[in-house]
Amino acid sequence: MPEPKTNITKNTSYLTAALIFQKILSLTYFTFLARELGPENLGQYYLAISFATVFSIIADLGLANVLTREVAKKQDEAKKLLGNVLGLKIPLAIITIIAVLSAIGFNNYSGLMRNLILVSLACVIMDSFTATFYAVSRGFHNLKYESISSALFHTIVISIGLPLLFWKAGLVSQMMALLAASTFQFIFSFFIIWKKIKVPIIPAWDKKILKEIILIGVPFAGFVIFQRLFTYLDSVMLGHFADARYVGYYQISFRIVFALQFIPAAFTAAVYPAMSAFWATNREQLKITFEKSMIYLALLALPISAGVIALADKIVLIFKSGYGEAVLPMRIIIFSVFFIFIGYPLGSLLNACDRQKQNTINMIIVSVLSIVANLILIPRFQAVGAAVTVLAANALMVILGFYQSKKIATFNYKKVFGTWFKIAISSAIIGTTAFFLKERINIFLDIAICIISYPILILLFQVVKKDEILHIKNSFLAK
Repeated sequence: MPEPKTNITKNTSYLTAALIFQKILSLTYFTFLARELGPENLGQYYLAISFATVFSIIADLGLANVLTREVAKKQDEAKKLLGNVLGLKIPLAIITIIAVLSAIGFNNYSGLMRNLILVSLACVIMDSFTATFYAVSRGFHNLKYESISSALFHTIVISIGLPLLFWKAGLVSQMMALLAASTFQFIFSFFIIWKKIKVPIIPAWDKKILKEIILIGVPFAGFVIFQRLFTYLDSVMLGHFADARYVGYYQISFRIVFALQFIPAAFTAAVYPAMSAFWATNREQLKITFEKSMIYLALLALPISAGVIALADKIVLIFKSGYGEAVLPMRIIIFSVFFIFIGYPLGSLLNACDRQKQNTINMIIVSVLSIVANLILIPRFQAVGAAVTVLAANALMVILGFYQSKKIATFNYKKVFGTWFKIAISSAIIGTTAFFLKERINIFLDIAICIISYPILILLFQVVKKDEILHIKNSFLAK
């Protein structure tokens, strides 16, 4: 088995390449959905997904994170660990279904909305088990098959969903496209763990192991619960305090930010198991890995934010003129991309170094304040209020994470902050260029000029050295 550090770049390359393909398809499909459905129907579609996803926390409770960490440490016990996690998840999935059915009964939803929620519920339950299976492969430092699966998922969605959309088949039919993709991904992940990773999939109920998993998993569970509330409850609250139309406006901004999260997610999916191993065996390598994560993710986040802020009014036109009210929320919420990206390695560091309890406390603090802020801002400012809350909450999460990370090891924050400053200057130049050119040339040409200019700027400011760029490039070409 190769050392974890030899797999980080390769695994990141696998998953990043697959997720780039997936997100291109996802954003393409979302664009068609937005254009064809309009704000009201788009809002209903994503309100149903958000509603079901909030309740899916019961079926997960952070068990996937526990499984990845423990398998990475004790690969020879993968069968027992997976079996007992499944032994917990099966009854949790049943409880989730009962909870959603009860919640639907208490809400005055239309028949259409109830059907959308039920189909979405089936998706999130299967996705929860899929995540459990891939947690095992991550523990073995193998992201190849998960990368393939993530690319195929949206290929299926767009292949089924687009014809249904053009045939005006209805919202429930559109949701069925997601169900088909989730079903495939569940079956594929099951097969990979059983046949390729060669870990038997047999539910088990060993009291000693279950107790150990539950004790380890309590902080992870708290984190997942409040993370889901933080991520999806705003859409549910928008639908309750405003109406589905504002959910549609908000989703234009949120989907872009959500799609971009594949970048830090792919990076930390590879880094997290290695951080767990380095915490036990090589503290110096842990420090280096963390510092590089903070710099590389900022290198991507800041120019994206600058570009979208400059071009938001043009980007919204892609979704038709009816989405004009989405411009300001987009400009606000895209500012949070930097904090979202940086939050991933901070959270992974705390979890990998047995500080998952503190990570959970941070998420609880941020989530509670986020809910309070949304209760105050959404009734008055609708989608703009939700966007402001997202920005403030993610900034607070990073501040809390930094405070706790200093207790783990001494990192070179002067180097990290100094590099961030150079990246910020480069990004500001890119954003200014995009803003100046947007009324003079085609938007795609404007974007192309900025994309070409950015690497030149980061080389001029010596943010990244040539040998580091070659290292990243070669990782994609490695066999």
